[in-house]
This record gives sequence, C-alpha cells and structure tokens, in this order.
Amino acid sequence: MSAQPLSALTTMRVGGPAEEFVTAHTRDELVEAAISLWQRSHDWLLLGGGSNTVVSDEGYPGPVLLVRTSGISQVEDPDLAPGSVRIRAEAGHDWDALVAECVNRGWAGIEALSGIPGLAGAAPVQNIGAYGQELSEVLHSIEFLDAATFEPRRMLAAELELGYRDSVIKQGLEGVVLSIDLVLADAAVVAAETGPEAISEPIRFAQLATALGVEVGSRVPLHTVRDAVLRLRAAKGMVLDEADHDTWSSGSFFTNPIVTERFARGLPSDAPRFPIVDPGEAPAVTTFEELAEGQPLRVPTPARERRVKLSAAWLIEHAGVPKGYRLPGSGAALSSKHTLAITNRGAASAADVGELARFIVQRVQQEFGLVLVPEPNLYGIEV
Repeated sequence: MSAQPLSALTTMRVGGPAEEFVTAHTRDELVEAAISLWQRSHDWLLLGGGSNTVVSDEGYPGPVLLVRTSGISQVEDPDLAPGSVRIRAEAGHDWDALVAECVNRGWAGIEALSGIPGLAGAAPVQNIGAYGQELSEVLHSIEFLDAATFEPRRMLAAELELGYRDSVIKQGLEGVVLSIDLVLADAAVVAAETGPEAISEPIRFAQLATALGVEVGSRVPLHTVRDAVLRLRAAKGMVLDEADHDTWSSGSFFTNPIVTERFARGLPSDAPRFPIVDPGEAPAVTTFEELAEGQPLRVPTPARERRVKLSAAWLIEHAGVPKGYRLPGSGAALSSKHTLAITNRGAASAADVGELARFIVQRVQQEFGLVLVPEPNLYGIEV
C-alpha cells in the first residue's frame, strides 16, 4: 500500500505518494499507532475521508495514519434532559452514514447535515454546519488522544472553543479525535403529539424551508428533511458522485469571510450579509451589595464592533470568476454549479488546484479588498 498515491484517498483526487501508510481499524489500534508515530516521527498526517485535504503533487514527506474505525453506540447519561439521547460515534465512522442511522432511529439534530462527506472525527475539528444546523449545537464531548501526554481524555464541547469552521484543534491543539458524543432529541417523543413519524428540529434555513414548502420554524418528518438536503446538495455538486466531476472537490474551498459591519457597508448593496450573534463582552456592572461588601468597582469593557458574515461565492462571482471558470490549459475549474468549489475535471494536478485558488484570492482581493481563506487543509500547496 505504500506506493498508493494520496490522490486515491482524497475527494479532490490529487496528490502524490506518502512515505508510509499505517491503518487503524479499532480505537486501540488508533491510539497505539498515533503514539508510535509521535515517538518516531515529528511530521505525520492523520487522514480520514480525505474530503478536506489537498496534498501537493510531490506527496507527503512522512507517514500517513488512516483512520478506519467505525461504530455507533448509545451512552447512558443520568444528566440528560427528558426526550434527549446521547450517542457515541467512533472517529472513523462515515459522517453521512451516522446521520442516516440517527434519522432512521428517530434522533433529531443533525438531519440538515446530511450528505457532508468525511468522517465523524473530523466534524468537531471543522465544526461542520449546513442548512441552519451546526455541530456545536449538539456536540457533548469528544475523546481526545493528547499528543502532549499520550493519554486519552474527554473534552467537553465548551473546551473546544467551537466557532465558524473553527476549533482549538484546528488552531493547533495537537492530538487525535478518537470518538465524538452527540446529544440529540428523541424525535419520537416530540412527534407523539403530532403523529407516529419522527419530526425534525425547527427548520431555520430559508432555502431548505422553501425546498420543503414550509415556513421557517416548521417541523417536518426527519426523512423528509434528509431527502431535501441531499437533493439540494446534489444540485450543487456537493454529494460525492463518481460520474460527476463537480463532486471531485474538497467541498467549499473558501470560508465565508467574517468582517465588521463598517467594512461591509463599503461593499455593493446587493452583497449578501448575515449578522453574527456575538455581542462581545458586556459592560461590567458592580451592584450596591458588592460595593457594601468592599468589592472593587469593575471596569466596563466595551463590546466589540458588530460583525457580519459575507458570501464567499458571491464575492468570487462578482470579482469576475464565474461558474465553470478554468485557467488556460488547467485541469482544475470552478464547479459548473456554483463558484465556491474548485473541482478536478478529470486530469487536474495539485498544482492546477493551487494556481486557480491563488488566482481567485487575487481577484477577490483586488475587487473587494479582502483575502479569502481556504477551508481545506493544504499540504505543500501555497495559496
């Protein structure tokens, strides 16, 4: 297997060979392999489904640990609220298979995350989200193998500092996610008042509500939500399909920029803006009782300037880079369905992908004065 190129293990289908491949099929094998690699190699790559990884044509100059664990189990938790269920998924379990199993069992909370490629262990690293749902809303904890101690430990969701496509792991906390725990709604309990079918969490994303033919805030059968999300994603080339080159990608190649309202006011009036609920630190208040007790007066901290999220797809298209765009002679192109995915049209190299990404970043910076940030993990590729 050592001769296998990384192009065969990533959804972008580019990338040269690795120095060595190590495969872990169980939790214990994953722990043992990771510790062994830390002890003998400074640089090694952890690879799951390969949906968020792009490696250079030269390949990876070190070992690659393939996560191939699997399994879902229910966790007994006396602290759970009524009508909730806690489940544990091994890091190597296919994410969409996990969603499908939860929908089949009548557990609500991740149905709008259907069709996202990759494995469960990568979900908290990126804090995956789509169609009005985000992993941070349902993540209870993870089991994390810490590179500093070589000891597994449980980290609560709050410790991960989950943000928009971000976490402390993505920011540099070194280790391996062994499993994730989610707390979902037992939709059968909710549905008991409305009928026998398990009902979703409230629909919060307008595009999904429109596709379902309901108002935002409505609840519909879980399977109906999953089917609608899969149709929406497939229409955008975001459901893996061997025959569709629009799916030969790493999904959204750039994150949606988060900027201040002041900056956003300088953009064209039709540029989409999505408010970020982030009031910052509230002004400090000292009560009369605290003053009487001799406590010092707190110094107010001004709230941070309000922020908004922009649409990277809109910025790309309005910077003059349309759907399907490719540089002359390149094997990489923007998706023919939307402008946020860089795709392999069948014979792309990693160099082609990097060249197109750099061109897009340059065009958006020239047109709008901001720098797009790649979402996938890039190895040996400069953008």
